[in-house]
Amino acid sequence: MQDNFLSNSAKLSHLDHQGEAQMVDVSAKMPTIREAVAVAKVRMLPETFAAIQAGNAPKGDVLATARLAGIMAAKQTATLIPLCHPLPLQKITVEITPDFQLPGYQIHATVKTKAETGVEMEALTAVSVAALTLYDMAKALEKSIQIESIQLVSKTGGKSGDYFSPVAESK
Repeated sequence: MQDNFLSNSAKLSHLDHQGEAQMVDVSAKMPTIREAVAVAKVRMLPETFAAIQAGNAPKGDVLATARLAGIMAAKQTATLIPLCHPLPLQKITVEITPDFQLPGYQIHATVKTKAETGVEMEALTAVSVAALTLYDMAKALEKSIQIESIQLVSKTGGKSGDYFSPVAESK
């Protein structure tokens, strides 16, 4: 089993010849425009949703705080995820939209750069931290808030080509 792992590890870019984790060398790659979109859902009780919508949360503006936390988190991804490259981010948007059917919120992040590697992790980090912040800001109202369906919707640019989630397209 170990021999099979080592022989396959050369095919995995985050592993060195000994199977140890390493940061990928992207210095020979040309910078290209790359963009990634990620989403998440935050589900809650109707009473909690109504309180947030009305601006009656004990900690203040839940949605504005969560949106800013998502933007800040995207900029800190390389600090949080060990093998991610620090990237110059040219665009970060985090949108938090009420969803009366959940009830709760849909979180949508778009991150864009011109760099040697992609921004999928930055977009996923943005929606994750925005969702966690929404929970933190509303936990006094409800402890059972659920964070769901964190996923990459799309990524464009780079050697591996474009990706569009078939699950996200069918929603």
